[in-house]
Amino acid sequence: MRSSKSRSRAKNNRNRPSGGNVVNRVFDSSGPEGKVRGTPQQIIDKYNQLARDAQLSNDRVAAENFQQHAEHYLRLLSEAQREIEARREEQERQNRERQAERDRERAERQEREAARQADLAESPQPDVMDFASEGSAPESGLVETPESQTAAPAVDVPEKKEKPARRPRTRKPKAAPADEAPNTDGDAPEAAE
Repeated sequence: MRSSKSRSRAKNNRNRPSGGNVVNRVFDSSGPEGKVRGTPQQIIDKYNQLARDAQLSNDRVAAENFQQHAEHYLRLLSEAQREIEARREEQERQNRERQAERDRERAERQEREAARQADLAESPQPDVMDFASEGSAPESGLVETPESQTAAPAVDVPEKKEKPARRPRTRKPKAAPADEAPNTDGDAPEAAE
């Protein structure tokens, strides 16, 4: 069984992307007035505000210092946005190339299909027999083919003997029991002893 220390060390050593999404990443900036925490845009805004406050208090050195800090994060942000834009353009280019390839393949399939249809149209068509004018139509209604005209070897197929048709079963009428005589006076019949 592993100890919890080795598991936690392994957890911290994971390979994580170093750059990540800088635009939304939270930074801790240690400036002259203390730490400033936030995304690059938030840090830029905070340092610009501190620079304006320093200018209003006639502290040109502090104002310049805050502006340099803001400029640093502005460069980080603009570089990240350039990379994002380059990735987006690359993705769009790849999408256009894939779509062009799909369009080419579709056009080639359509050309092949059109050529196949043209070949079928140019190929000789079978003769159509008009039985209405001859007056003698074949019994089966099938088209006569060259294969059916060749003499096939006669195969003796034993004929099935037909069984005579079965007559429907007739029901016999119920016979009245001999010991029971019909009762004419309307009373219940007497039970035999």
